[in-house]
Amino acid sequence: MAKKNPKKEENPKVHKDLDGFQMNINSFGEISSSFSIDKLNEFLNKNVEDKKLKDREDIDEIKDGKKKKK
Repeated sequence: MAKKNPKKEENPKVHKDLDGFQMNINSFGEISSSFSIDKLNEFLNKNVEDKKLKDREDIDEIKDGKKKKK
C-alpha cells in the first residue's frame, strides 16, 4: 500500500501588512480571523481599486481615510 503523506501546514505568501493573518471556518460555518474587520477594510481600501467608486471625485479622500464634511 502507498503511504499517505501528512499535510504540511505552510503559511501562505501574503502582503507584508497582512503578515500573520489567519482565517478559519469552524464546524458551524462561522468565520474567525486573526485581524479585526476594520483593519482588513482599511488594507483593502488602500490597496484595491473599487470599480464602482473609480469615477467619484472624492476617491482620494476616501482612500486616505479622511471624511469630507459638508
